[in-house]
Amino acid sequence: MRFIDGHAHIGYTGGWADVGINEEQLIAQMDQYNIEKTALCNENNEITLDLMKRHPGRIIGCVYVNPLNQETVDAMETYFEKGFTAVKLNPLRHAYCADAAILDPILEKAAKYNLPVCIHSGHPPYSLPWQIGLLAERHPDVKIMMIHMGHGHGVYIDAALKMARRYPNIYLEMSGMPMPTKIREAYETVGHDRIMFGTDTPFHHPTVEMQKVITSGLDEEAQQKVFYDNAAAFFGI
Repeated sequence: MRFIDGHAHIGYTGGWADVGINEEQLIAQMDQYNIEKTALCNENNEITLDLMKRHPGRIIGCVYVNPLNQETVDAMETYFEKGFTAVKLNPLRHAYCADAAILDPILEKAAKYNLPVCIHSGHPPYSLPWQIGLLAERHPDVKIMMIHMGHGHGVYIDAALKMARRYPNIYLEMSGMPMPTKIREAYETVGHDRIMFGTDTPFHHPTVEMQKVITSGLDEEAQQKVFYDNAAAFFGI
């Protein structure tokens, strides 16, 4: 199997999480588990850029943008020109609603460069699947990855599937989502090309996330699409 990690972080997150991973550990993890490329983010985009330069072809740079910090919005195009190929949004971390109008300029810039947007999901009141559905409805030309596909709540997971079936520009990433059967359901009812593997490193371990796909009931051909092909297409690799 070939693997692309569709969602990971570099650095340390304190507070309740108290987890972190450094560059050496990340690359060692990728090598150990045959992860060819990782879609990576850090609130300090310079850290991600530094890794992109030191590990060419292995890091998919995701520009971390906070719509409440105009400097990060203004810097988007600069990072696009430096090789970043996606946008990362975290409504939960920065305390804004995922369907807020303040996101429109960000998605408009992403559309201008034909780049996808990855957005955290699964935590009220900021990042519910229904809100991401409304965002996708307003920006039908932007590919939107719903990170965690609803996360740990069964009702939100169900909503993620419903929103993705309704809006063809929504793609699902499955890290942190505990139900393997929902990976198969997404593959069969949302689309063979719209569900992808991710680890949410350092919050989850690759072996845990891989097992969810392996035990989902998908055959090897379908697993390869989830593990590699769909992310390659989503990120334009």
